[in-house]
Amino acid sequence: MTLPSYVQGHWWSPDADAESTLVRDATTGAEVARVSTAGLDLAGALAYARTVGQRSLGALTFHRRAVLLKQFALALTERKDELYEISTRTGATKADSWVDIDGGIGVLFSYSGKGRREMPNAHVYVDGPVEPLSKDGSFLGRHIYTRLPGAAVQINAFNFPVWGALEKLAPAFLAGMPTLIKPATPTGYLTEACVRILVETGLVPDGALQLVSGPVPDLFDHLRLGDLVAFTGSAATAEKLRAHECVQTGGVRFSSETDSINASILGPDAEPGTPEFEAFVRQLVTELTSKAGQKCTAIRRSLVPSASVDALIDAVRTRLSERVVVGDPRADGVTMGPLASTAQRDEVLRQVARLQAAGGEIVIGSTEAPSVTHADGSVGPAPDGAFVAPILLRFADAAAPAVHEVEAFGPVASILPYETTAEAADLVARGGGSLVTSIATHDPEVAVELIGRISAFNGRVLLLDRDDARSSTGHGSPLPNLVHGGPGRAGGGEELGGIRAVLHHMQRTAVQGSPDMLTALTGVWHPGAAAQPGGVHPFRKSLTDLRLGDQVVSDTREVTLADIETFAHFTGDTFYAHMDEEAASANPFFPGRVAHGYLLVSWAAGLFVDPAPGPVLANYGLENLRFVTPVSPGDEIRVELTAKQITPRETDEYGEVRWDAVIRNQRDELVAQYDVLTLVEKELSKA
Repeated sequence: MTLPSYVQGHWWSPDADAESTLVRDATTGAEVARVSTAGLDLAGALAYARTVGQRSLGALTFHRRAVLLKQFALALTERKDELYEISTRTGATKADSWVDIDGGIGVLFSYSGKGRREMPNAHVYVDGPVEPLSKDGSFLGRHIYTRLPGAAVQINAFNFPVWGALEKLAPAFLAGMPTLIKPATPTGYLTEACVRILVETGLVPDGALQLVSGPVPDLFDHLRLGDLVAFTGSAATAEKLRAHECVQTGGVRFSSETDSINASILGPDAEPGTPEFEAFVRQLVTELTSKAGQKCTAIRRSLVPSASVDALIDAVRTRLSERVVVGDPRADGVTMGPLASTAQRDEVLRQVARLQAAGGEIVIGSTEAPSVTHADGSVGPAPDGAFVAPILLRFADAAAPAVHEVEAFGPVASILPYETTAEAADLVARGGGSLVTSIATHDPEVAVELIGRISAFNGRVLLLDRDDARSSTGHGSPLPNLVHGGPGRAGGGEELGGIRAVLHHMQRTAVQGSPDMLTALTGVWHPGAAAQPGGVHPFRKSLTDLRLGDQVVSDTREVTLADIETFAHFTGDTFYAHMDEEAASANPFFPGRVAHGYLLVSWAAGLFVDPAPGPVLANYGLENLRFVTPVSPGDEIRVELTAKQITPRETDEYGEVRWDAVIRNQRDELVAQYDVLTLVEKELSKA
């Protein structure tokens, strides 16, 4: 079978006699598929994304896209058993497949939730506060994000054929940018199965998702300003792609997440027998064997106090013998499968030989072909499988250049001794930039010192100790809500990190204009823009009827000393500024006794609220509250409440309304300002 591509709205396959690449089962060597793109119209696929894909996604708000992400996740969950079955051919155990498949589905769920909670139900994302540009408030500045007008080309590595595709797709889709996925050849058939499930739902907007199964040698020749490339793979390939003229001078955005020589530090306090030592051992064995060590976040350098090196090696050897069974992922009891291909196996062994030549001594494992557990339960050699047993090397010279430069992308790690935390930090830095470093310590001073020294060389740092060892997600697990990427050798790019990743697919623009123009552009009412006071109270309006600028201007209310004292005794807040005239007068901020800020906020609610049952269902919070001018006994206050932002929820019969609340005194001085958050029905309930 030649693996098809999904381009321009349909499945495409090359001619039967087209030259193709054979892909084999990582365990048995049996043929799985062939891949070829001979005759594929790549330029047409990109044009389809820029036109049809942009149009279909552009018609959807952030929230509608977020809802679709959840539906994609549910569809994949319903059929994930199909993906698990296919995944075994890549060499993945059930636990490996869980990380890849369920992990990828989890990213979709995460971005669906974040999109609806943290982004507006709109097409423009507002960044940061208003910047006043004139004394009278008639000229303002604001930063906004709008989606890029091109295609998001996503080039993925072989080790995570589902997660790697979905963790890039989710933020691009939420941003409104069409995706073209180019999976790695050895495991692309699993990506194809994932994309097929999504296409078969009928939910994917036209042009929003395409798949190219096979080589794309002239891809970069077809890219232009407005397109984006997100690459995961080797540092050497990333460097070559980044040098293309479309990136250098053509304006194509290029981000990369590449192989890195990640480190894990056993703190000087984490001696044998401590919980931190045990957690460190468990983590190292996990990272050696999960996905057969084929993880860009796996531990390659294990930095250990010199006095604990022998104990650590013994502990790792014991745990490997007790917990790890190498073999066919289909066999019961197997905990580590083969590498993705025999070519990858051979490459790993070549890199191990380089490490040995540089002074590395193999203290656990061997480069010889291991005996493995077969699908029928028998144990023996598997000459057609891509098996490598876990290998741990020991370097007497921790500063040997090769151990900080050479990566054996498989179940391989090296032990490096150190004497001081400063030396450990220096060894981390020698890796030239990493995706992640972990530190096993229960000493805050050690943690603080190391974080200060190594953070600049890492995209993520994990602190592991007895308090979080059981709940920790692990050294090698990127999370959707935290950034994934790293400086230097790690690629210099950044993925995930919540809404940050969405914004990577958008352009930030500074916009200057009047309050009315910025209100129309952003969907957020700005002070100075048109307001509609009077008439029907805004709390009597459903989302259907409510408009930005609908406003309540209250009557005034006088604040008396008796009010202040009553509030103080009723709440227990007898802070001296409210109760002691002499002490309050001595305070540089107060003219004497003043009203509680929360008394004023409470009174403001009483001044603007319409108390009868209606479309306003609940007040669920205040944000950005600031008290500006003190209120003394005898002062009067009034409040202006203006509909600032209206956000219907796609899956509920209500939405959110953000109100601009301003309290002023009788001299029209600003007393307090804040946002009131309410939940409001979309339609008026029928009595």
